[in-house]
Amino acid sequence: MITLTVIPRNQENLYSLLVKKEVDLRRNRQGTLHRHGGKKRHQDKWVHKSFSGAVKFQKCLGETLVALVHSRDEADEWKLLSSFVGFLHRHFKDYISSITLTYEEP
Repeated sequence: MITLTVIPRNQENLYSLLVKKEVDLRRNRQGTLHRHGGKKRHQDKWVHKSFSGAVKFQKCLGETLVALVHSRDEADEWKLLSSFVGFLHRHFKDYISSITLTYEEP
């Protein structure tokens, strides 16, 4: 499992921006990351169209976004991580101050 901590610039609400972008892409039948499961306040779970596993993320204090990338297949885990970081970069690079990756010990 890999943990991403995303720090926004200027207290931007990254969680809200991500959810709105995913909804917009889904309505236009675009994108590879899609919401999965029930809605919870300030929490979401996304799955990828091609890779096994999921990205679970939530809004934390100071508008910080914490995401957990997990897959049973280790080969898919890094692909899922790459896809999610690419999504953040493509759509929100101007709103992000930093991204920190933390790897869980096996």
